[in-house]
Amino acid sequence: MNDYDLQYPQAISLLEEGLEESLQFFSFPEIDARKISSTNLLERLNKEIRRRTKVVGIFPSMDSYIRLVTSYLIEYSEDWSSGRSYINPKVITDLILAKSA
Repeated sequence: MNDYDLQYPQAISLLEEGLEESLQFFSFPEIDARKISSTNLLERLNKEIRRRTKVVGIFPSMDSYIRLVTSYLIEYSEDWSSGRSYINPKVITDLILAKSA
């Protein structure tokens, strides 16, 4: 056991439990692993949320802040589901079908 095991036993157990799920993208070599393992998409999303909330400045309540962020996330989700996709869904479907055959 090292110091982290003693200091943060819950965190270590959570990391160990989720390790297999978080590394699933390595089982799809046909997909560019850089796209999956990168956080660029999340960073860009967070940057856009910060930009939109700075325009407003001071929110009258936490509910109004949540409404603004939620409406942007819904819009963002609709954009990605209606055409633009980071990873082509057909590639994923083909890989799943090939692995199950």
